[in-house]
Amino acid sequence: MERIGSRVVLALVLLSSLTTPVKAAVETQEVEYRDGQTLLRGFLAADTSSDDPRPGILVVHEYKGLGEYAKRRAVQLAEMGYVAFAVDMYGQDVRPTTHEEAAATAGVYKSDRSLMRQRILAGYEVLGAHPLTDPSRIGAVGYCFGGTTVLELARSGAPVAGVVSFHGALSSPRPSDARAIKGRVLVLHGASDPHIGPDEVEAFRREMEEAGVKWRLISYEGAVHSFTVPEAGDDPSTGVAYNAEADRRSWEEMTNFFREIFAPAPV
Repeated sequence: MERIGSRVVLALVLLSSLTTPVKAAVETQEVEYRDGQTLLRGFLAADTSSDDPRPGILVVHEYKGLGEYAKRRAVQLAEMGYVAFAVDMYGQDVRPTTHEEAAATAGVYKSDRSLMRQRILAGYEVLGAHPLTDPSRIGAVGYCFGGTTVLELARSGAPVAGVVSFHGALSSPRPSDARAIKGRVLVLHGASDPHIGPDEVEAFRREMEEAGVKWRLISYEGAVHSFTVPEAGDDPSTGVAYNAEADRRSWEEMTNFFREIFAPAPV
């Protein structure tokens, strides 16, 4: 976290020509920032009708990199009154197009949790420095690969108030790092997800309880991997499919979670 100064100067150079009105006073902007020598391009959404600082939420993309799905979620959060920053974990020119490429790219970060933490902390610094963000009230949500990432953000000891993992992997190479978690943890899990089995869920439970973390895990019956992503298709037999009910219920759980930890919530 020592490198905040050099990162934030670049991070706050917003590409104003790309500003797009979305709904009411919500505006979106692409944001260039760096992690060391790696140039990143994130996506920020905020309601600009008020200058009052409000909680910020990091949004972390799935394994194919920052795309329209994570951006849509950022806009939804901005409509709820948060400053939402969809981070770029891979780099501005790294956007895998096939499942094989995406698995290989995500695998770099899954096998190097220090790099994963460093990269998400770069986004954390950008969000915290934004003039509309209350830096004392920051949370994070992540999907699939992003779910794993926000758990690592919490395990890093970053002062996040809470993190929410949607259908993310739960395992940690260093379970004892959970003792560094400062905020709350919410895991929203597909009960039939073939990629995150009962043993992994049980190991996560032990990790959280032994570390004394305030946590909750909710499993959705019949839901498989990527259950919140409409583009995942509708065939659960493949192990990856959209589930409208689980999507709706998990979003409600996330909404209530942030309302509680950020009380009073933004209007």
